[in-house]
Amino acid sequence: MRLEHLLLQIDHFVPMTDIWSSRAAIYTLLDVTAIFARSDLKTEILKELERHSTSLERIRRQPDVDIEALGAVLERLEQSIHQVYRLEGQIAHKLKKNEFLSAIAQRTSIPGGNCSFDLPQFHHWLNQPHEVRQRQMENWLQELAPVRKAIILLLELVRNSSHPSWEIAKSGLYLKTLDSQTPAQMVRIGLPRETPLFVEVSGNKNRFNIRFLEPVESGRPIQASEDVRFQFTSCIL
Repeated sequence: MRLEHLLLQIDHFVPMTDIWSSRAAIYTLLDVTAIFARSDLKTEILKELERHSTSLERIRRQPDVDIEALGAVLERLEQSIHQVYRLEGQIAHKLKKNEFLSAIAQRTSIPGGNCSFDLPQFHHWLNQPHEVRQRQMENWLQELAPVRKAIILLLELVRNSSHPSWEIAKSGLYLKTLDSQTPAQMVRIGLPRETPLFVEVSGNKNRFNIRFLEPVESGRPIQASEDVRFQFTSCIL
């Protein structure tokens, strides 16, 4: 989900024509590359793709299953497995070895360390026409395309695996004990956009609690005193 969050940020910034958006796109790309520094990430993604494929194959013969829709999903999974498997070495290893990006990464940990006089090549790149910057970003992102596709597919399947139910948080607090035999992969919480509350979730593999809090401009948020009706989805595939 963190990778999805970062990739969506890149999608927002890359088409923007101003220099500051290009800066933001580069910094976000560096965050993505840092996450891919984990050597086991490729293996973990493949395991998840294969696990989902196996789980869906089991329900193929159930009478109420849409065989055509299921077949399309299984085909997408097989394509993603093949594309991720074909990646050579660690994910994003070319981006990690890119000297231009590495120089920027080394300066980002220093407050104000990305000024034009600190990174003259970056300054030069930022002042190229937008089309040049966008084309370069798209070339870099191409290396991540198979993994991006796999991540989007996995999250899509998990999010769509269950239907939401309406629940009540008594005085802003909702407690839930999980079934240890079928642990949830994700929980989703829905509130009307105009609700003046935000959600804080904490817990472990056995149970969790959801608190609905009211922001306070100059202090600690306050838990809602009234009951809160919300949508809850426990996603299991």
